[in-house]
Amino acid sequence: MKFLVLSAFTLMTGFALRAQQPYQGTVGRTLAESKEWWPASVKPPAGSPNVIWILLDDVGFGATSTFGGVISTPTFDSLANNGLRYTNFHTAAICAPTRAALMTGRNHHAVHMGGFAHYFSSAGFPGYDGRIPSSSGTIAEILKENGYNTFAVGKYGLTPDEDTSDAGPFNRWPSGKGFEHFFGFLGSATDQYKPALVEDNVNIKPDGRHLSEQITDKAISYIARQKAAAPDKPFFLYYAPAATHAPHQVATEWSDRYKGQFDDGWDAFREKVFANQKKQGIIPANAKLPERNPYIQAWNELKPDQKKLYARFMEVYAGYLTYTDYQVSRVINYLRSIQQLDNTLIFVVIGDNGASKEGTLEGVVTNGHSPRRNKTLPRDSARLFNEEHIALIGTPESDANYPLGWAQAANTPFKYWKQDANSEGGTRNPLIVYYPKGIKAKGEIRTQYGYVTDLLPTTLEFLHIPFPQQIRGIQQDSLHGTSLVYSFTDANAPSRHTEQYYYIFGSRAIYKNGWKAGAAHHPNYEDLNGFSDAGNAPAKDFDKDVWELYNLNEDFNERVNLADKYPEKLAELKRLFEQDAKKYNIYPYIDWDDVFRARLINSKKLLTAAPK
Repeated sequence: MKFLVLSAFTLMTGFALRAQQPYQGTVGRTLAESKEWWPASVKPPAGSPNVIWILLDDVGFGATSTFGGVISTPTFDSLANNGLRYTNFHTAAICAPTRAALMTGRNHHAVHMGGFAHYFSSAGFPGYDGRIPSSSGTIAEILKENGYNTFAVGKYGLTPDEDTSDAGPFNRWPSGKGFEHFFGFLGSATDQYKPALVEDNVNIKPDGRHLSEQITDKAISYIARQKAAAPDKPFFLYYAPAATHAPHQVATEWSDRYKGQFDDGWDAFREKVFANQKKQGIIPANAKLPERNPYIQAWNELKPDQKKLYARFMEVYAGYLTYTDYQVSRVINYLRSIQQLDNTLIFVVIGDNGASKEGTLEGVVTNGHSPRRNKTLPRDSARLFNEEHIALIGTPESDANYPLGWAQAANTPFKYWKQDANSEGGTRNPLIVYYPKGIKAKGEIRTQYGYVTDLLPTTLEFLHIPFPQQIRGIQQDSLHGTSLVYSFTDANAPSRHTEQYYYIFGSRAIYKNGWKAGAAHHPNYEDLNGFSDAGNAPAKDFDKDVWELYNLNEDFNERVNLADKYPEKLAELKRLFEQDAKKYNIYPYIDWDDVFRARLINSKKLLTAAPK
């Protein structure tokens, strides 16, 4: 009996390696003539730390106190003060592409996530079908095969809509991508009190508490159970709250902490944050603040009721962000209480893109009275509705999102915002790296260029885990990211990630050695809300998009367009972008207004044709 039990155990623990290792025992005619053999159980290198990746949602570069903002984030402050701040780190400019690139270490079009995995915003082409191939294994799959336990909580955002029922299939759920446990939601956004909640492979009912509290409870419980069962075994936790994506919902005990603090408005906010960033060394001492976006009114020109309304939107957002920081502190404090914090490598990416422009000029209290959702609603009507229902902002009854003026303020010191892949305001997000046991520098700033694909190779190099040629017998595509480990000990080391494309919904850019060329596809305000606001206008001609050129080494926040001065450099970069477009599946260029409209028409036809 003992022999049979042991055999079953070794079959389970050694399964991943059994398929890759030839049998090393001897099979004779009888047991006496045979020699037993099992593959060794998978173990990570001795002394391997736990790993946590924290990815926030829709946070601007200048929002947190950690990077010069005026919104209190003491947990992130502490991690950064005892670790490293990266100020030249980048994302893909919108959620699903960023998350796909993060998880796989490959560019988002190369892993089929040029847009989303949703029916209304995916397309049947290799770069856009929303289905990450098995040849692009995730960080969770790699660490799991190297002896780590793997957990994920919060926003996943990479599962095709048609696969999200309890019938699956589950190969594109977190459980199919290397996570042993998952608690959160599969889509791109959800209500904080009524989330579309999933646990492992089952859709479940929410319990009415704030989602951030629930995912934090679950993260702590995963760690507690794992450490009780195997104290020396490391874990990987992917902690990705819905915060601070809309709807901005948080208890008044958090939002009321900021009462009156934004009454001087978004112009004063930008100036204050800009000064803080210079003082902290986050930005160059000779930097200049870009002009206010022409679509945004000067704060001192607003009416008193408008100021009161807009200030309340920001109070709620600030409370939401501080509350998120508090929930992260619960995980940090739990690790400290079990003597695991010093043995945990933590990466914090503060936002999967720039601050969101999706709140329109007026802000949103409820979607039914949003110009974004209701095209027939005049701006004045939306504003008056918001003023009359100001008390709802942030409550479970609201779908709150702040107005555009606050998005630009939260993105200080940059121009533009989420979805603008052509702009640093859409793509530059702060990164914190914390592991005092192995990174001796504390509170230092790193300016090396980094991109979201870099976290996977950084983690593997630091853990001394080789990148696998195969995962579960499937040959793996090469990585596109570059490890940042070289910069941990050398603030002056030259950047090793020297070239990167960006492309979201037609807006596009190419970066190489400090130079950047970019073109906005929908640059006007009427297009600011992206493809989901598809109207009746024809698709915009990509060939008429205007390219700009910037030297980020001298002009990090893109104030001086050099396209006319250096046409040869612009042409060189545009050629490089075209090469990447072919290499990484960016083609075909798609105007997402047309895709959304086609899906909407098709859905209506299906509803009409459905049997009554």
